[in-house]
Amino acid sequence: MPPAALVRLRVPACGQPAHPSPVTWQHGRVTAATHSPLFPQTPDSADAVLEGLDPEQREVATALHGPVCVLAGAGTGKTRAITHRIAYGVRAGILQSSSVLAVTFTNRAAGEMRGRLRQLGAGGVQARTFHSAALRQLQYFWPKAVGGSMPRLVDRKIQLVADAAAACRIRLDRGELRDVTGEIEWSKVTQTVPADYPLAAAKAGREAPRDPAEIAQLYSAYEDLKRNRGVIDFEDVLLLTVAILQDRRDVADQVRSQYQHFVVDEYQDVSPLQQRLLELWLGDRDNLCVVGDASQTIYSFTGATPDHLLDFRTRHPGATVVKLVRDYRSTPQVVHLANGLLAQARGRAADHRLELVSQRAPGPEPFYAEYADEPAEAEGAARRIRELMDAGVRASEIAILFRTNSQSETYEQALADAGVPYQLRGAERFFDRPEVRKAGIALRGAARFGGNDSLLDGAVDLPSQVRAVLSGEGWTTEPPAGSGAVRERWESLAALVNLAQDFAAARPGATLGDLVGELDERAGAQHAPTVEGVTLASLHSAKGLEWDVVFLVGVAEGMMPITYAKTDEQIEEERRLLYVGVTRAREHLHVSWALSRSPGGRPSRRPSRFLDGLRPGSAAAGAGRAAAGGSGGVERGFTSRPGAAPRRRQRTPARCRVCGRTLTDAGEMKLMRCEDCPSDMDEGLYERLREWRAVQAQRSGQPAFCVFTDKTLMAIAEAAPDDEGELARIPGVGMRKLTRYGADVLAICAGQDAGEEEGAN
Repeated sequence: MPPAALVRLRVPACGQPAHPSPVTWQHGRVTAATHSPLFPQTPDSADAVLEGLDPEQREVATALHGPVCVLAGAGTGKTRAITHRIAYGVRAGILQSSSVLAVTFTNRAAGEMRGRLRQLGAGGVQARTFHSAALRQLQYFWPKAVGGSMPRLVDRKIQLVADAAAACRIRLDRGELRDVTGEIEWSKVTQTVPADYPLAAAKAGREAPRDPAEIAQLYSAYEDLKRNRGVIDFEDVLLLTVAILQDRRDVADQVRSQYQHFVVDEYQDVSPLQQRLLELWLGDRDNLCVVGDASQTIYSFTGATPDHLLDFRTRHPGATVVKLVRDYRSTPQVVHLANGLLAQARGRAADHRLELVSQRAPGPEPFYAEYADEPAEAEGAARRIRELMDAGVRASEIAILFRTNSQSETYEQALADAGVPYQLRGAERFFDRPEVRKAGIALRGAARFGGNDSLLDGAVDLPSQVRAVLSGEGWTTEPPAGSGAVRERWESLAALVNLAQDFAAARPGATLGDLVGELDERAGAQHAPTVEGVTLASLHSAKGLEWDVVFLVGVAEGMMPITYAKTDEQIEEERRLLYVGVTRAREHLHVSWALSRSPGGRPSRRPSRFLDGLRPGSAAAGAGRAAAGGSGGVERGFTSRPGAAPRRRQRTPARCRVCGRTLTDAGEMKLMRCEDCPSDMDEGLYERLREWRAVQAQRSGQPAFCVFTDKTLMAIAEAAPDDEGELARIPGVGMRKLTRYGADVLAICAGQDAGEEEGAN
């Protein structure tokens, strides 16, 4: 591969972002689904929240009631769509921020959602993981529902499993201990009790690490041990919350009165236990929006199943289904490979796959490389990464993705030998790092007492103040040589320096105290600044992330699919895992494999079967099929099931009948127009209505506004309704007032005296 082909990434001018400009769509300017500005301005109105969304994303954002299912392909902006949906509903006055609960599966994803909602002006919305939301409820209701103090939550259950094995006199090596722990977790999220484990595992086609009867024995002993020690595990948090909501109607009613609207991200990863918890939160209501992609189901070994996503329309016949297929992340070349992988897939998830359509300009073709052994493969990746960085590509925009964590060490060594900084995905969270915590304390102290700090003498702006403070914590203008812990600490501090520069550029005049406040909010949301290093990650941990350049390594039979994937379902999940890896790349995709594990080994490996017919020179594995759900768009459900009770009328956003802007002011909503939009009110009719209202108020002995407010009378005078239906549609005219005053108002609007028509009859 010539160096020129490696560096086709557009290298930016100094200070300019390395990302493409927003896409212009034929119906108007549509901003890219990813790469929002680092410090965006909060939209100044509900309608401004909708700006930059494509037609399907806008459908998601404005579908605020009833069951909504969003089928969102990789890179199509699903998080953008659902956060804008929540923010639009809150800003338009349709949703109360405190009544919305958004749940997802990782702390990082929940933190990102909270950060986006805060930027959109909907910071009061709860965005949590299933476990976090359940834990808060369990802690709150435990004294009332159970009594006493809640048991202690164990962080890691593997030691308890080891103790259970010792009690059963069963010897487990380290690998077996980890695998048995995984089987216990799977059993609990699928609501399988110890006695039922052997049959349930056989039915699910699980490869048990020990005899199923032994695992059932270990599982039972583990549960006994927890009870004896008065502790609970993470799965118990969900199980106990479900039990309380099922058994205590008063508790369930209290939770349901708090939360009226639910949003579930990554719905294809929901386990049966999480689905049960969601159903108990919902009760008999249907204000639920779920988002997912069956083609990204890669956690079935933990009990996750796409069935809940795929069966959503069956359970909710009235659901609105929106398909997002415009891929703003990846080039057409990357998208073509991703679509090709799924075209060969089989099974139920494949039947519902989405055909992505790239919105990016064309880029380079994916590059395929074969190496003699794994060390040579790692050295080849490191060498190419070094060339990319020398051409101006940032290390933080490059990732190496592999099937198992055991592959990481070879690449760590190769990158270190090439002088390439790297970071391990899944390592300690940024804001929990000791150097970051110390830096935060130092910055907070400087913000409070900076006037007396000689370090800040001569620091005239925010970036220079931060550099001055962090120089006392070990930051230098040049990075230390080599890799290891010293380099990692420097990278953390450098990330804070870069963040300060971006913050000052976005908000001129910002102070050190403002930056400290931003860091506090980011820590709460786990929204870490970018660390300059190549990311090393497993394919599972890369889900939800993206880079300009992605190296997919070890794509050989035995590793992809992994050796222990035996059944058709397991093979298809491995294919989906590779699909997730491919769709992490924005522009450059490098796919490689090694013919042997070690230098001098027998070259017995072959490229993954998943690449057959896709990489140059390979034969197709089989004819592809048309996508079952390829095109984007919206599907409306039936209004109700036969025999079902009619659904309550839902509020929809009020819009100005003159200019179309979403109305949030109560007075404007009654007029159905903006205050400054021209009025076509009949002044004479308005005065007659005021005179009539004064008489009614005097007769009833109540203030005039209790009959109708001035705004409602103005709205009536502008609309001049001809019948009860038109009058009832005017905000401020409810059924009670329609019954009491409707005949009089319609008579006045018709040019008659109030009561004249009634008297004539």
